[in-house]
Amino acid sequence: MLQLFTTDFFLLALGAGIALACVCGPLGCFIIWRRMSFFGDTLAHSALLGIALGLATNSDPQLSIVISGLLLAFLLSILEKNSLVSTDTLLGILAHSTLAIGVVFLALTDNIRVNIEAYLFGDMLTISRSNLLWIAGISLTVGLTLYRFWNDFLSITVHAELAEIEGVNVQRMRLLLIILTALAISVALKIVGVLLITSLLIIPPATARRFAKTPEKMAFFAIIIGILAVIAGLVGAFELDTPVGPTIVVCATFLFALSYLKTGHITTGSSRSRT
Repeated sequence: MLQLFTTDFFLLALGAGIALACVCGPLGCFIIWRRMSFFGDTLAHSALLGIALGLATNSDPQLSIVISGLLLAFLLSILEKNSLVSTDTLLGILAHSTLAIGVVFLALTDNIRVNIEAYLFGDMLTISRSNLLWIAGISLTVGLTLYRFWNDFLSITVHAELAEIEGVNVQRMRLLLIILTALAISVALKIVGVLLITSLLIIPPATARRFAKTPEKMAFFAIIIGILAVIAGLVGAFELDTPVGPTIVVCATFLFALSYLKTGHITTGSSRSRT
């Protein structure tokens, strides 16, 4: 077991997972408070289309994922205000259509041979040093932005109208939050894959919500829970010979279930008061 923690590929995967957990914790809190989980799913599903376009144009797939995610974030913010259909319907259409287009595009391109399963469920053990630098760089950018605008994000979450009166640009902050989500998802793809990204954004904050009495404590606990899930998932995957990404999500889910057994039932009213 101790030898496992000294191998290069394990340390690279661990470093990437911890960097992602430090970002997904606080960001996931806002996704839960603002009920934006469907936004996360839509951005995650669109990542496969970005991969397909990147491979087709012989560009860096990681960069194409970021660009496609940012473009979709801007598109979502525009369509949300001007669409003739409800937001959840729009998100459902974009989520599944972009995922399907990406898969079909990859299947129709003869000169592209890619392991789609790795993108759907993650391929954490193939993370290189350059991948780690990329993940750390974007995670640091997202984390610093969250820290800088934390109070503004809280203001538009608690009471958007009051925040606007106080001088906060609500629309700009909403767009920025979607952009940060897109960036986090772009780096999470390598770790847990398209189908599991949102779970890493949602489950640790949902678990932390059981223990935290302030937004800041909830964000901190979400980071700790995310890191524990990453470590347990990595070790468990090696011991049980299971896929790393899904194993991390299973460990996060186990911690969530354990929190219910530990703290007991909390009413809806008290849960809302925490946000």
